[in-house]
Amino acid sequence: MSGTSSFVSQGHCSINTGSGIGMGFSSAQNPWPRRPLTSAELMRQQMRVTEQSDHRLRKTLTRTLAGQTGKRSETIILPLELLRHLKPSEFNDPHEYHAWQKRQLKILEIGLILYPSIPIDKANSFMIRLRDIIRAGELKAIDTSKNSDMMRTLCNSIVSLCWRSSNGAPTTGCHWADGYPLNVHIYTALLRSIFSTRDETLVLDEVDELLELMKKTWSTLGFNKPMHNMCFAWVLFEQYVVTNQVEPDLLRAAFTMLSEVENDVKKSNRDETYMKILSSMLVVMQNWAEKKLLNYHEYFNRGTIGGIDSLLPLGILSTKILAECRRIETEEGKKGDAKVSDSSGNRIDHYIRSSMKSAFARINDNVKNATMGGRGEAYENLLQLAKETEDLAAQERELFSPILKKWHTTAGSIAAVTLHQCYGEVLKQHLAGTKMLNSEIVGVLQRAAKLEKVLVQMVVEDFDECGNGGKVIIREMMPYEVDTVTIRLLGQWIDERLKKGKKLLLSAKKTETWNPKSKTELYAHSAVELMALIKETVNDFFEIPIGVTEDLILDLAEGLEKIIEEYIIFVASCGSKQNYLPALPPLTRCNQDSMFSRFWKRASPCGVRVEDMHQLMTTKYQHPSPSTSIGTQCLYVRLNTLHYLITHIHSLDKTLAVSPRVLSRSRLSNRKQNVTSFSYFEQANQSIQSACEHVSEVAAYRLIFLDSSLVFYESLYAGSVTSSRLRPTLRILKENLTVLTTILTDQAQALAMKEVMKASFEAFLMVLLAGVPSRIFNRSDYEMIEEDFDSLKRVFCAIPEDVIQKEAEKAEGVISLMGQSTEQLIEDFSIVTCETSGIGFIGIGQKLPMPPTTGRWNRSDPNTILRVLCHRNDRTANLFLKKSFQLAKRNL
Repeated sequence: MSGTSSFVSQGHCSINTGSGIGMGFSSAQNPWPRRPLTSAELMRQQMRVTEQSDHRLRKTLTRTLAGQTGKRSETIILPLELLRHLKPSEFNDPHEYHAWQKRQLKILEIGLILYPSIPIDKANSFMIRLRDIIRAGELKAIDTSKNSDMMRTLCNSIVSLCWRSSNGAPTTGCHWADGYPLNVHIYTALLRSIFSTRDETLVLDEVDELLELMKKTWSTLGFNKPMHNMCFAWVLFEQYVVTNQVEPDLLRAAFTMLSEVENDVKKSNRDETYMKILSSMLVVMQNWAEKKLLNYHEYFNRGTIGGIDSLLPLGILSTKILAECRRIETEEGKKGDAKVSDSSGNRIDHYIRSSMKSAFARINDNVKNATMGGRGEAYENLLQLAKETEDLAAQERELFSPILKKWHTTAGSIAAVTLHQCYGEVLKQHLAGTKMLNSEIVGVLQRAAKLEKVLVQMVVEDFDECGNGGKVIIREMMPYEVDTVTIRLLGQWIDERLKKGKKLLLSAKKTETWNPKSKTELYAHSAVELMALIKETVNDFFEIPIGVTEDLILDLAEGLEKIIEEYIIFVASCGSKQNYLPALPPLTRCNQDSMFSRFWKRASPCGVRVEDMHQLMTTKYQHPSPSTSIGTQCLYVRLNTLHYLITHIHSLDKTLAVSPRVLSRSRLSNRKQNVTSFSYFEQANQSIQSACEHVSEVAAYRLIFLDSSLVFYESLYAGSVTSSRLRPTLRILKENLTVLTTILTDQAQALAMKEVMKASFEAFLMVLLAGVPSRIFNRSDYEMIEEDFDSLKRVFCAIPEDVIQKEAEKAEGVISLMGQSTEQLIEDFSIVTCETSGIGFIGIGQKLPMPPTTGRWNRSDPNTILRVLCHRNDRTANLFLKKSFQLAKRNL
């Protein structure tokens, strides 16, 4: 490797890992020519700790230990002591002090609250106080003086949390930095200090002293020898990776430490946290190693072949230990991840097959790129591919097989079988559309036979070493069967096209803005791309020169339907009508003409009255303009898009149903006899219908309750019916309907118009029943309200009369209540309430129960009648509501 020269020039030193095992390592010459540094000084420089920070730390430790002879270092809660002893005056400015203080509090939060070594109850009072102080410290620096109540609370909380035990008994251990992952992060940061800052592939000569110094932190961090071995293995491995993998000694050292880890795992006293961390570490090591081993032809060549000899042991050992960890989890009754095989032979087999396939794919691509021509050149490509496949087999036998055979005796045979299979797949793919034998095909078959002979010879050479294993391997070299390969490749072709569709769908989800494709094509561009891709897929499917069976068509249609359905779900993902419905105000009783109200109006002559606001609205809408927002227009585009899909799905259905390429349609004919209207996309058609209804409903409620809220729900009948009639609202509504018919296609307009009508009726009812506090109604308003509603119905004259009448029945029933006398309303309310609540009748001294709000307004609903009474400007209604339900007066 490129780092070998520097490794040799620096010499070697032996690292004492603490287990009696020495490892050959490149070491860095001491870069400091002055007096030898102490271990602590060296550690400080390696950790890049400034002299100022070091001075503060030493000062804190001196103050902490003053007068406390014999105090153990592991009992010192360092962040707390720093907070106690370092004052703002020791920093350059308050901002620097505050930032430093927040870091100390953050460490305490991580070690004592977020990741404590001993689980903590969320209701723990000390934890709650500490967390409150930490939150307060985020805004401004807390007072850490001796007389500060906050500091006393902080100290008390931290000490109490640090000296907890799992069973509540007295403890001699202080727990503030021994919880995972804080302890591991701290310790690995310390371990990284053994590497030279000038050349990070080298290890310092003082490594043994540094490791011994780090050992003193074990009690504070809750570490032991196995934890050290594990972290050390990880740091060595990590350093090899981050230094561009130029120093193989680092990888070998990681393997040596991993061997120590293997011994640790076999011991009986295994900690649960240790096993969890170890499993995570091993997964990363295994994945990294296998990324290279699964494609070793790409990562290694004649000059770097030695690297695979270092990489294989690490990959196999990490897999082996990981399998042992999973076995232990199973024995201890814990749910482990997927089974990991620790068989080195199985892993080598997998590496060889994967890498051979990748190498073959590359040479196949190179051959294809070299000549991009007609069918005759395709056969020439096959001949060239056979030659390069043979060269690849020779390279494998010369370079890689000797190394891989150390771990798997049939390594050469596996490589030969894999190449045989790879070339066979390409051969059969090219032969799939051939209907007659010619010289070109004969030449290809002869060259393939020669290649097969070479590959079989590689297997035979392994027979003497592997015994019966070679016979098992050679059975995998199946003859080239055109039909089976053709069907499989066709299935792969379908999968590839479906992946392309899913990719396009994913892109649409990220980029679609629901702007129309053009003024004449008011639907989403992503729908055009998706249906074009699906149409192209179907056309290309029938262009494949093989016999198409009904099963293949059904498989293709099923995959396409899933993509279409997912796109439909995406189009319909636009919220719900509940997002736009205003919240129902609390029930109150009407009291407009009270003495206090009249006094308030006289006392506020400059206030803007409801009548004045409506006059302003009327003036504004003398020249009405549509209020349809961009968001609502985008919903219209979604609706157009759904109808665009309907049209093209019908076309796809027809293409699949009448294609003459299908060999047999017997089962399909039977299905057509049983189903009146058969469709390959039946589920998608049903989904589109539901989506159209949903999007139409959401668009309608957004138009009425959001875009038109100011002129409809907020202003209609505000103040009084006489002064705030429906006419301005109708003008805007008509303009909005013009926009709707301009944007929506003819097919989408009927449903969308119907939903707008329903939303308008709903808004009209909410004005009457939930329009407090600005709306009050007299019985005499009934005829004007009825007239306004008739005008509203006439706006939707394009909808069939029976449909309008059906949707208007509920609203007309509610409006009829407004024409009844207050006494009749009270009587009807009492009767309906007793019937629905199951009381039967109200005895002396009993009160009527408050009917629940269902939101389903109708004249027989007690809550609806009650709301009519709440809006009735009538003394009788007012007294009834006050006596029966103690409803509050309305704030007008």
